[in-house]
Amino acid sequence: MKLSVLIPTRGRPAKLTRCVSDLAGQDLSASDFEVVVGLDGRDDRAGEAATDAWHEAGGDRRRLRIITCPRAGYIDVRHHLLSELHGEFVVSLNDDVRPSPGLLAEHLRAQQAALAAGRPAVIVGHSPFVEHPNPTLLDHLVARTSMVFFYSTMDGADPNRDWGFRHCFGLNFSAPLDLVRRVGGFPSMPDTYGYDDIELAYRLATRFEMPVLYRPEALAEHDHRYEPIDLLRREFNLGIAAWRYAALNPAFALAVFGRDITHADEIAYCRRFVDRERETAVRLERSFLRLGDLPASCLAGAYVNDLIELVYQQHLLLKRYVWRQGLLHEAGGGVPG
Repeated sequence: MKLSVLIPTRGRPAKLTRCVSDLAGQDLSASDFEVVVGLDGRDDRAGEAATDAWHEAGGDRRRLRIITCPRAGYIDVRHHLLSELHGEFVVSLNDDVRPSPGLLAEHLRAQQAALAAGRPAVIVGHSPFVEHPNPTLLDHLVARTSMVFFYSTMDGADPNRDWGFRHCFGLNFSAPLDLVRRVGGFPSMPDTYGYDDIELAYRLATRFEMPVLYRPEALAEHDHRYEPIDLLRREFNLGIAAWRYAALNPAFALAVFGRDITHADEIAYCRRFVDRERETAVRLERSFLRLGDLPASCLAGAYVNDLIELVYQQHLLLKRYVWRQGLLHEAGGGVPG
């Protein structure tokens, strides 16, 4: 068994079905990979839908397993399932990606090339957002800036560049399974969102000097459409997660944030920031929430990329404000402002 594909899921049977069906049609021998789907709590509908889709697409019945895990969030599902995998390499996917026919073959090719060169690697594939009809301005911002992922800065770069652990994205990456297990696997972080992928990549880089290499040929489009309020909730939850990871792995948190975010001086600064910027953040939030209603065509012409970057930069303060609210909430004392 060369590859083990790990997919956590909860409550999205239609997206999971599409993902599993695409995996059944890979340009790779069925004997070379397995697909292990972890249900975050009992979800008979999703499990049955995935199994039916796999069989209808011609997937080998022996190569798909559906495992029900305790309800604790997607990170704990990944943590729980790692012991169930049999491949030489693990491929981490989200349930809402659409694997291209060559996705797994490209991951395998890149992993084998890294081993042949004497340096095992984390391989990050390309997962651009699916283009929807009648795109909004927010759709363009998410796709063309670093609002969520950093693909816009990675495309066209030197394929040998080590992007560092911050560029390991859990929706589409692979790594040697034995080395992942030797550093402790995915963290156990019940009911937490975010940082699990880069925290694992940090441990792999620290212990084994593993680079993060980008291989856009390992393509799996991301069928996830954000609304403005979703992105604000995401930042708040990342603030919560930051505090938790600072307790779990202080060295990782220091490497990510460049400072001890749990120190009393840092917490005091966050409170001053939230108090000072509250009025500005409220104004920015009003304009940010409108981005889901404005058509992408409102920005057009020769300077469209410059205008998109300008809109993106304008809302960075709001992003930092909401993240600090999440951090302060987890630190204790509720959400200020």
